Amino acid sequence: MSDKGMMEKEEIFSKVLRAGRRTYFFDVRSTRANDYYLTITESKKFTNDDGSFYYKKHKIYLYKEDFDGFREILEEMTNFIINEKGEEVISERHQKDFKKEYEEDAKAGAASATSNPEKFTDVSFDDI
Repeated sequence: MSDKGMMEKEEIFSKVLRAGRRTYFFDVRSTRANDYYLTITESKKFTNDDGSFYYKKHKIYLYKEDFDGFREILEEMTNFIINEKGEEVISERHQKDFKKEYEEDAKAGAASATSNPEKFTDVSFDDI
């Protein structure tokens, strides 16, 4: 078991959500007792003056006993925001015509977002 221990531990189940300058990594990991838990890592890209870039990461650990509470509160919070402010992104930094473009992209799905990631970059999660 010690042979393949570390590699397997990292790759139980993973998903990635790319959101402009931020990327969210969802990873199922294993405890010593061989139960599973979830880590959510936010990685945000920053650009240095010389054009090179670096990432800042924040990680959340989520264990089984907290799943129901976390899911409940996340749903309550996201519903509250949509109910109060609607689904359209409100931003002082963008003109109306930019927003329309973004909405069409969102409806078209991830394919168009990946073909031109710049359109997505500033709108989606940065203002939250």
